[in-house]
Amino acid sequence: MDVAGKVVLVTGANGGIGWALVQELLERGAAKVYAAARNVQAVAEMAKFEPGRVIALRVDVTHETSVASAAAQCQDVDLLINNAGVNQCQSLLAADGLDSARQEIKVNYLGTLSMCRAFAPILTARGGAIANVCSILGLVNLPVNGTYSASKAAGHSLLQGVRAELASRGVKVYGVYPGPVDTRMTAGQEMAKATPGQVATMILDGIARDEEYIFPDAMSQDVHRALLHAPDEVERQFSAMLP
Repeated sequence: MDVAGKVVLVTGANGGIGWALVQELLERGAAKVYAAARNVQAVAEMAKFEPGRVIALRVDVTHETSVASAAAQCQDVDLLINNAGVNQCQSLLAADGLDSARQEIKVNYLGTLSMCRAFAPILTARGGAIANVCSILGLVNLPVNGTYSASKAAGHSLLQGVRAELASRGVKVYGVYPGPVDTRMTAGQEMAKATPGQVATMILDGIARDEEYIFPDAMSQDVHRALLHAPDEVERQFSAMLP
């Protein structure tokens, strides 16, 4: 999909990747971008940069009424980018692991599913597309982020199922699997990180090339290649990274 002239909705637009996506979409000629976040004040400033082209939108993906309201208001969306997510940085057996797992499933899986369900009729009518920002950790579990990895694994399965269900309706569904990105979510974690701008560029390049699976940074590309050839070895390497 060429985003020039298209209307795009980005959830989690107040985060690093989300804001970078809004900027990149504008640079590529998107007609309108709905910058969505749970706290509308967090995205209100964005609308001042491009009045009429950026619309600040309150969406809490964990509340069905909020999602339904957004779908009713945004009947002109051509591309839905499900970017909202949360990482509690907990291992599965940590003291707070179960609470973290519940919150991450609520946002990363059920929130994404709710958005897909609400916007599927709109995107069907407009011949549109969905891009879900998953994670490379949805393909292999990193124990220090065990609960997050599991929620993103659920998101990966969700992506496959929604893609299958929407194929006959002409709606494309893209999966994005970034590695570490320099955002608030990875603050304090010492590792090589891609910038949000680099990731946003690669996401939209992948959508333009109609790539069903998009690995937008060097780390995710390396892990993806390794998973294709030696998945057991990748699992062993990641499992050594214990809390």
